[in-house]
Amino acid sequence: MQVKKFIVLGILFVLPITVYLFFATGKNNFVKLPTLTYGVHELSDFKSLDGKPLQLKDRITVLMFFGNDVEGKKANAFNLAHKIYKKNYQFSEFQFVALISEDQKEAALQVKEKLTEIENPKNWRFAIGTEADMQKVFASLKSNSVLTPSLQTNTVFIIDKERNLRGRTDDEDYGIMYGFNASDYAEINNKMDDDIKIVLAEYRLALKKYKADRKDEFRDTHLK
Repeated sequence: MQVKKFIVLGILFVLPITVYLFFATGKNNFVKLPTLTYGVHELSDFKSLDGKPLQLKDRITVLMFFGNDVEGKKANAFNLAHKIYKKNYQFSEFQFVALISEDQKEAALQVKEKLTEIENPKNWRFAIGTEADMQKVFASLKSNSVLTPSLQTNTVFIIDKERNLRGRTDDEDYGIMYGFNASDYAEINNKMDDDIKIVLAEYRLALKKYKADRKDEFRDTHLK
């Protein structure tokens, strides 16, 4: 009986510690999406359709290049709206930004109206800029993609709050992935969707830790 008592007490003592270490280790080993490029050029040279400020800093951004032919990228927009935007648009710091030229404003307004049939496009932005503006942003990505003469690419990019490009360094199909082919529904569904989840989870975890630290700070300061 004495031996059984010590075994039970040992389990009661060790189990909570084991559980704590398991979760603590899990938090420390949380998988982050690799950073491929630092310091993507800010959108300060662009203006939005609605007149509201545009920025990458402090936002999680899906960045698109629709250039001189928004109509030609409409199918890409709908793919992204269905598989990525619809599930995540309520995250307050998450946005979609498509770079377009001045003469594409009307086409952009029409696409945005169509997007309302999928979900509220409140965090879907069209950024109007010159060819030089778009080339500058694109070059700062340092990706392996190419802009067409009409300033377009099917590749869309994930930019974090620090204006860094996130992607994959060991993708089973491509190796390094700087972005995702928005015309490929399977790639958006199977790869990009997973990576967006990782980035959003990373910032949610950071926010929880910040709130917990603030709570501890308040307690230590005011409740002694």
